[in-house]
Amino acid sequence: MGMDIGEWMERARQEVDAWIREDIEAMGVQPGSVEEAMRYSLTAGGKRLRPLLVLAAGEYVGLSWPLLKPVALAVEYVHTYSLIHDDLPAMDNDDFRRGRPTSHKVFGEAMAILAGDALLTEAFVKMAELAEGAFEPRQVLKATQWLAVAIGRQGLIQGQVRDLAAEHQDIGLDDLRDIHLKKTGALFEASVTIPAILANASEDAEALRHFGRHFGLAFQMVDDILNVVGDPALLGKATGTDAGLGKATYPRLVGVERARALVNEESRLALEQLDAARYARLEGILTYAQSRSW
Repeated sequence: MGMDIGEWMERARQEVDAWIREDIEAMGVQPGSVEEAMRYSLTAGGKRLRPLLVLAAGEYVGLSWPLLKPVALAVEYVHTYSLIHDDLPAMDNDDFRRGRPTSHKVFGEAMAILAGDALLTEAFVKMAELAEGAFEPRQVLKATQWLAVAIGRQGLIQGQVRDLAAEHQDIGLDDLRDIHLKKTGALFEASVTIPAILANASEDAEALRHFGRHFGLAFQMVDDILNVVGDPALLGKATGTDAGLGKATYPRLVGVERARALVNEESRLALEQLDAARYARLEGILTYAQSRSW
């Protein structure tokens, strides 16, 4: 193993950031271009948790970082697109993201929408590049389909639709869990499952999928808690916005302390099917994600 999880995460984050910078440079950014707006949001910082999970899951199934570069970029591009669109006035209407004005505040709504569309499309350009590498075409196709389903009408999009519909409504914990499994959990699930699909490791894929589902729930619960108790200066975005929008959240339904107990439970469930001899990286990322609200 060598380095501790903090060192590993920092090294992995630097590698992902370098991949993103190289990819943006290759696009040939011009002033006023959609690439300029893409670059603005991609280089705004962020934890890079999804690509880090790709690399950690890759190590779990024996794949090196360079082999998974296209997947790491794809999931970060999808995530960034979802943030740009999530911040739009028609959605959550946020002015700040990662400590900077949101895309539509800088480039206008039309360009923000197009930048999000371009990032989503670019993610599948990256997934197609996997066919040029070491993986079987059948596994590349399966992995690409997995990502598409996770972020489409059955996954992330459905979660967002249901999240908007639940504003100012009384819903139960089961409904909230289902919304978050799709809105937040689906992309986490894909991030850890795709490396196993590419490695044609079906048992590992199922265990990693289980991890991703529970990781996603724990992460969303922490996000909900931070929206209540977090420091906007540290978070890089406004707090208290969920209550203002009448969002269905865990603190609203069960209170902050009970929500924290649920985070612990989801974290325990995340690891239960993984091989303890191999899951140190994944456990470390989970612990990091969980500890943000403690």
